[in-house]
Amino acid sequence: MTLPAPRPAPTAPFGRALCAMITPFSPTGDSVDLAGAQKLADRLTADGGCEGLVLNGTTGESPTTTDAEKTALLRAVREALAPGIPVLAGVGSASTAHTVELAREAERAGADGLLVVTPYYSRPPQAAIEAHFRRVADAVSLPVMLYDIPGRTGVRIEYETMLRLAEHPRITAVKDCSYDLLTSARVIARTRLAYYSGSEELNLPLRAVGGTGYVSTVANVAPHALRAALDAFDAGEVAAATRHHQLALPLVQLMMASGLPGTVTTKALMGALGLPAGPVREPLQPAATEVVDGLLAAYAELMAQD
Repeated sequence: MTLPAPRPAPTAPFGRALCAMITPFSPTGDSVDLAGAQKLADRLTADGGCEGLVLNGTTGESPTTTDAEKTALLRAVREALAPGIPVLAGVGSASTAHTVELAREAERAGADGLLVVTPYYSRPPQAAIEAHFRRVADAVSLPVMLYDIPGRTGVRIEYETMLRLAEHPRITAVKDCSYDLLTSARVIARTRLAYYSGSEELNLPLRAVGGTGYVSTVANVAPHALRAALDAFDAGEVAAATRHHQLALPLVQLMMASGLPGTVTTKALMGALGLPAGPVREPLQPAATEVVDGLLAAYAELMAQD
C-alpha cells in the first residue's frame, strides 16, 4: 500500500511559541507597570523562549483594564521589542462595536495581529458569531486570530462556521481552548488556519495533528520548558518531545487546573520569583501562601529536570 505524502508543516503567521503575557500592575494594583511590562517582554523573547507575545487577553486581565491601559501597554511593549517579534493584541468584548473600536486602536498602537474572542454572555447563534468576526476583520488590515474558548464564553465556534471564517483573507489563525481535538483536527485538515493550543496539556497532541504551536499562560514562567517539547517534535524526536511535555505537566496542573484562574497562579509564582507582576485586580484574589509554596516547588522541580 502506498502511503499518502505527509502534510506540509503548518505555516506559523505569528511564530510557534507565543506567551499570553500577564499585565504587570503597580504594588497597589491601581496602574499598569509599563516599565515592568517592557522588562518582562524582553525577558520572554530575548533568548528565544517565546517567539511572540499576546497582550490584553484573559491572562492579561482584560476585563479589569481600561481601554487606555490596554493601549498604553501595547505601545510600551511594542516599543521595547524588535520589529520582527510579533505582538498580538486581545481586543475581544461582548460588544461588536466595542471590539471594532479596540481593534482599530490596537492597529494604530502598533499591533502585529489581533486576538478576538467569541462574544460572551449573550450566547449569540452561529450566524451572529460569524458576522461579529467578519465585522472586526473587515475593520482593520491586521491578521486575526480567533479565540475559541466555550468554557468562558458559553458558546463555541462550530465546525461549519470555522470553515466559512477561514475563507476571510485576514482570519489566519485560531487559539484553541475548545477541548475538542477531533473537531480541531478536522478544521486543520480542511483549511489554511494556523491552530495554536491555548491549553498547555494539549500543546503536543494538537501539534501532532497539524497544529502550529501554542499561546501559553505557563510560558510567563517556563518558556523554555514548553518550547523544548515543540522543538523536539519538529526535529522528529518524538520520544524527547513526549518527555519534555510530561515534565511540564505537574506545573501546568498546579497553574491551570487547580481551581484557581491561571492569572492568579501565574502572578503568584512570578511575584515569588521576583519577576514583574504585581497583584491581580478584583474580583480576582491573590493566591494563599500554601498555593505559592506548591507552585515554587513544582517550578524548582521542572527547572532541575528539564
